[in-house]
Amino acid sequence: MLRFSRTKIVATLAVILIGLSLAVPSFFSAEQRKGFMASLPGWFPSWIVPQRAIVLGLDLQGGSQILLEIDRNDLIRSQTTGLRDDVRRTLREAGITPEGGIQVIPRGVQIRISDPANRAKALPKLRELSQPISNAMVAQAGGQTLDVTDRPDGTIQLLLTDAGLTDRTRRAVTQAIEVIRRRIDFGGTKEPSIQQQGADRVLVQVPGLQDPQQLEDQLGKTAKLEFRMLADSPSGDVDMLTNKDEGGGKVPVERRVMADGGDLTDAQPAFDQQSHEPMVSFKFNLKGAQRFGQATSENVGRRMAIVLDNEVVSAPRINTPITGGSGQITGNFTVKQANDLSILLRAGALPAKLTVVERRVVGPGLGNDSIEAGKKATMVAGILVIVFMFATYGVFGFFANIALLVHVGLILGLMSVLEATMTLPGIAGIVLTIGTAVDSNVLIYERVREEVRAGRSIVSALQAGFDKAFATIIDSNSTMAIAALILFFLGSGPVKGFAVVFILGILTTVITAVTLTRMMIALWYNYARPKALPF
Repeated sequence: MLRFSRTKIVATLAVILIGLSLAVPSFFSAEQRKGFMASLPGWFPSWIVPQRAIVLGLDLQGGSQILLEIDRNDLIRSQTTGLRDDVRRTLREAGITPEGGIQVIPRGVQIRISDPANRAKALPKLRELSQPISNAMVAQAGGQTLDVTDRPDGTIQLLLTDAGLTDRTRRAVTQAIEVIRRRIDFGGTKEPSIQQQGADRVLVQVPGLQDPQQLEDQLGKTAKLEFRMLADSPSGDVDMLTNKDEGGGKVPVERRVMADGGDLTDAQPAFDQQSHEPMVSFKFNLKGAQRFGQATSENVGRRMAIVLDNEVVSAPRINTPITGGSGQITGNFTVKQANDLSILLRAGALPAKLTVVERRVVGPGLGNDSIEAGKKATMVAGILVIVFMFATYGVFGFFANIALLVHVGLILGLMSVLEATMTLPGIAGIVLTIGTAVDSNVLIYERVREEVRAGRSIVSALQAGFDKAFATIIDSNSTMAIAALILFFLGSGPVKGFAVVFILGILTTVITAVTLTRMMIALWYNYARPKALPF
């Protein structure tokens, strides 16, 4: 226990120094960091210098916040319009003309087919428009998107089900979050917080932005989604675009647009029924289906470019003409990649109208007050703990205090690497981890005292104190980690920020309260050779 090899000492100090150095950029502004990087000589490798920093949350630096709500009526209208186009296409392919055309009714459409033979022919095809409500990520299903009713008078009604609308609302919120994120990033803002609130609302927080109207204007911009063809050569009427699907290199893409995001009605992750591999299915409206079908018929064997905001997000090969208004994108996708690509495809346009429910501006003065209050709380807590530990345990308390300072520095370093957002609850989490980190040292020292009182030598007591207290430390920290994980997965906003800081504090406790303290005590004992405990 009291013999640390030189390799282990060097490794421990290296980990601590690297962790503390990662926290340094957080103490300087973005302009100061850029200026420092610009001052480095050209031959100096920039990757050695830590550049990531902690981001201050809305409650610390002020900013704008808006709460958006999915317009359910607009979503229903959009779904009904898409259903009408699907019914028209299905009847056209079957060679059936409904009497009086296709009538749009609340939450659906209805048609009249008096001929029993034609009705019997049309019903199975119309029922195919009703899809099972499923989550391809977890292979769960339940309910149908449409309720198809055949009435005795020859009328067929297709109505959107409640379960289908709920599922569509859920997917609309997910899609809206991705669209909003892309639009805010396009507007040049930094580190926005975008999260779902309830079933149909989205909370958007942008630290540092003091004009909520500017935020609303950014959300009103249109993301550009296009389906084009990869060119055979970089010459001619082509654009050189970044291909995110193949490592970020430039590829030639024809400027002719086969279809655009306005024609895309849906894109979902799914699984190939034969190979059971993840894929992405997509669907066009009537206009887009016609344009896409003609283009794919003329370009079988060539690669299509799916372009989002002038970046190629996928470049699948056209194996067969896609004339039915829907298609599949297959490849060596993981489940996550298929899900991410489907969200990107849907991110070309908002799924429904978003209504501003609430807008709020948090002034920088309130943020400064929060920062000062947090600083005071952290400093007071730290000073009281340091004084208590030194007064109670003497030189061992001094070791614990050093470990405590390293503990806080490592938390800040890890948060910088993650570019985590620091909020006021996050500062409270740091204060709380100060107490839990010191608690581990108290458990060790009190156990050492008990072993000495039981008649053990100093070396034996120190060995037993660390070994026997270690299990208790792991148990208590594991319990707190479980609680923090529950807060992280079930909480939102500041609650998640608190949970992240608390989890990082638990991880660094093992390094500082056990490894670092143990090393310092071992070095002290081998140098001083005391005859009794210093407390």
